[in-house]
Amino acid sequence: MSSAARSARFSRRTVMTVWSTLLAVTTGIAFLVPLWWTFVNSLRPGSETFSYLNPLQWQTFFTIAPTLDNYLALLDSDLGRAIVNSLIVSVVTVVVGLVVCATAAYGLSAFRFRGQGVLFSVVILSFLIPFDAIAIPLAAMFRDWQLQNTFLGLILPGIGNGMAIFLLRTFFLAIPEELVEAGRLDGLGWWGIFTRIYLPLSRPALIGAGLMLFLFQWQAYVWPLLMGTDENHILGPIALANMQGQFQVDYGVLFAASMILVLIPLAIILGFQRYFIQSVSTTGLK
Repeated sequence: MSSAARSARFSRRTVMTVWSTLLAVTTGIAFLVPLWWTFVNSLRPGSETFSYLNPLQWQTFFTIAPTLDNYLALLDSDLGRAIVNSLIVSVVTVVVGLVVCATAAYGLSAFRFRGQGVLFSVVILSFLIPFDAIAIPLAAMFRDWQLQNTFLGLILPGIGNGMAIFLLRTFFLAIPEELVEAGRLDGLGWWGIFTRIYLPLSRPALIGAGLMLFLFQWQAYVWPLLMGTDENHILGPIALANMQGQFQVDYGVLFAASMILVLIPLAIILGFQRYFIQSVSTTGLK
């Protein structure tokens, strides 16, 4: 290849890199701006929320007199109890859900039995159907079982997550069969192979599946609205919606509550981001 051709190829690669970087930065800013605007307005009185929107000016995205009054006002609301309830429901869902989903994924990947393909198709179908489409009839069943206004009723629908099973099964299929055969030669049964080979090697996939289970419960709205109707079982999204008064809304307090509900899962996602990306990038590789 001549030097001119190499130079042209390098120039094209440089241009593509620059454009890709600019596109990534622009996309990141587009996602960050609404969150930043919400944060800024959580630090100013609610009466000033829409004061600087038309026309746009620097005060729209910055405030020279930040105040924590909106966050202090949350102490007199039900948000604190709701956040604790959301954490309880989400953490229990992750722990129990990983046990259920990992066991199901192991059975669908390590064993061969009649109807396996049909069963796996049902698992895939389960996460293709929007949960809100079945929430109302499912809530009627739970009421008949006396599970309304109980943590068990709030947790159960999130335990068996089809997407988490799909992710874990695909990851399990990538585990070399030689390791399984070596474990069997060492006297391990199927449960020992699962706990000593599959689970230790699948840490990224387990963390990725756990994040899915956590976010499913943390951001759920319709199901907690149907099942957690008393103050002892109210969850974060419902408490946030209840802050919107019938005749007036204090947007400063509303945005402060929104920031708290956003920052908790955001901190968890950023903390486990490396494992989640690894689980997605290595899923399906043999």
